[in-house]
Amino acid sequence: MSWKAVHRWLGLTVGTLAVVLGVTGAILAIDPVQQAWQAPAAPGDLPVATLVEQVSRTVPGVEEIRHLPSGAIVVFGFSGDQPQASYVDPADGRVLGAWQPSAMPRWVKNLHRSLLLGDAGRWGAAGIALAMGALCVSALVLLLQRMGGWRRLVARVRGSLAQRIHVVTGRVVLAVLCLTSLTALTMSASTLGLVALDTRTEPEVISEVTGKPALRGAQLAALQGLAMQDLRKLNIPSNTDPEDTWKVVTAQGQGWIDRYSGQMLAWQDTTFAQRVYDLAVVLHTGEAAWPWAVVLGLVGASVLLFWLSGVVIWWRARRQAPHITGNAPLAQADVLIFVASEGGSTWGFAQTLQDALSQGGHRVHSTALENFRTTAATRQVFVLAATYGDGQAPAHASHALQHIGKLPVSAVPVTVVGFGDRQYPAFCAFAKALDQTLRTQGWPALLPLECIHQQSGQQFAGWGIALAKTLGEPLVLEHVPRVPQTAALTLTERRDYPGTTGQATAILRFAWPVPGLGDRLRGHGLARFEAGDLVGIVPPGSAVPRYYSLASGWEDGFLEICVRQMPGGLCSTHLLGLQMGHSITAFVRPNPGFALPRTRRPVLLIGAGTGVAPLAGFIRRNDRRSPMHLYFGGRDPARDFYFGPDIQRWLIEGRLSTLQTVFSRVPNGGGYVQDALRRDARQLREWVTQGAIVRVCGSRAMAQGVAETLDEVLAPLTLSVSTLKAKERYAEDVF
Repeated sequence: MSWKAVHRWLGLTVGTLAVVLGVTGAILAIDPVQQAWQAPAAPGDLPVATLVEQVSRTVPGVEEIRHLPSGAIVVFGFSGDQPQASYVDPADGRVLGAWQPSAMPRWVKNLHRSLLLGDAGRWGAAGIALAMGALCVSALVLLLQRMGGWRRLVARVRGSLAQRIHVVTGRVVLAVLCLTSLTALTMSASTLGLVALDTRTEPEVISEVTGKPALRGAQLAALQGLAMQDLRKLNIPSNTDPEDTWKVVTAQGQGWIDRYSGQMLAWQDTTFAQRVYDLAVVLHTGEAAWPWAVVLGLVGASVLLFWLSGVVIWWRARRQAPHITGNAPLAQADVLIFVASEGGSTWGFAQTLQDALSQGGHRVHSTALENFRTTAATRQVFVLAATYGDGQAPAHASHALQHIGKLPVSAVPVTVVGFGDRQYPAFCAFAKALDQTLRTQGWPALLPLECIHQQSGQQFAGWGIALAKTLGEPLVLEHVPRVPQTAALTLTERRDYPGTTGQATAILRFAWPVPGLGDRLRGHGLARFEAGDLVGIVPPGSAVPRYYSLASGWEDGFLEICVRQMPGGLCSTHLLGLQMGHSITAFVRPNPGFALPRTRRPVLLIGAGTGVAPLAGFIRRNDRRSPMHLYFGGRDPARDFYFGPDIQRWLIEGRLSTLQTVFSRVPNGGGYVQDALRRDARQLREWVTQGAIVRVCGSRAMAQGVAETLDEVLAPLTLSVSTLKAKERYAEDVF
């Protein structure tokens, strides 16, 4: 069973009970804080002998002095026949008020310790603590896998809101949760009798009556040399029993003192088991350390947040679980599709491929990658592989490479398609490793490796065209992903550009509807967004959305994109044909890997053509006037300098620090952005040395050229684009 499966099923099975323990633990953490604030703590260096002398003068009939974990001093005695317990001021022994045990309801403690079930509940609570420990270990393993090792443990977390909450919160409190599980098990071992704290019996000692008067506490050498910080409890000998002794309990042990001579009659050191137990109590409850109790309370409350976010993640994964329809029996299938998917979305592409091949007369069988094999009937094999974390295989396919390496090689072509996100340094790393393994072993391929960026249906369809040509048969891959709730956006402004090759372009600005009461209650389909996020637009007559980078954020009050006419492009044709007041159906998809963090460091923005759109959005929201430097590449400034007037205005306003433009189709236009970067190599190195953040947007070829150029420019600094990506200082948005 994988670590992910262990984590999931432990969370689902014992998660509810763990929430009960976490919430009640958070409530109980209030007690040490309340106690610490109720009465003044004794100075740690105050001699116990001095305290005894002060208390004896102010509290008649005192029998016991107790130093509470909170630091307060409580004395116990009798007033007549009535027992009394009082807080005292350690400075002068003055009574401050009556002491009472914790006001925390007893049932809360019993619920936390034994689930209100007595001994059986104590065993149950211990079992839950053990399960929580296993959960913490599995969480740490998964966290390291997701983030890419210890060095990237504090890197920015990407994913859905539930995933970010689960991972970020876990990253903060995982160590404390693991510690509370361990200390709970330690305490349970003693409570359940599995470990004896002290098997010794108390020595039989008495004070030897000499006829001399008993010494006062202030006269006892043992108490004069004992500081209050070490005292736990002091029992004062009874006036009615002349052989009674003083008994002192400290963190180091307990001793009995002759009341007449002041001699230490016996001493027992604290056992190792008792010391471990005492430390576990402090770490688990926060006693004697109220700031730690506050931490424990917050961590205990976070268990509920963990559980809720975990359930949401599980439920979404369950909804995305593979449900392949139309699977032919393995032994009869001439086409096999093997899938490696962490979140489940890759299975949707497998279903699309299977349906298209089945319509062409093929018998297709799809299954998980760990089941990789061929049969006598197999003629083609396709592997659709997503990459997880820092280049790892999805959990279920973690041993797939080793499995494939042991199989005999056949002449059946095995074609690999990778799925990933270019914002990650290890983009499609598992698919690349898989493809390399297959080729090294000698498996042929029908097509070279294709890497799909951000689950792009358009890119997958393009790969399908190449596949159909190679197979020599009709094949249409129209992948229809699940589309979230949409909103109607109204066109309010447009700026048209003629383009240089007959491809018209326009900057389109939309307004979203003002929500009524019903919309405010159920949402109107448009999530909050930032520049650089993506808007998915579903054109009429299609169920496949087309994604555009946003040139605006929610705070701008509008949604703006830059659209270029694509040959045969259904969505671009629809958008460029809109008139004022027309509406579109759209939704927002976050693009956290490309988002620009709030920073005072230099920001280097590199874009070409319509790729300047999200970069313009970053500049527009640069209210802090952080140093931003834009490199823009086009063909003709009179035809495709998109956002030109805005960029010039932002320069004047200080939102943009410098601007370098290059145009490839006009005389002395400067060439391409790569050429401008080479010319400014010294300045670029200075910005990078200052910690610059780099964002690149444009075509894939342009992004590749920029990366190669920056590798050359940064070589003297022993830096590269891959290094900046690993530090989350470099991100691309390519199309």
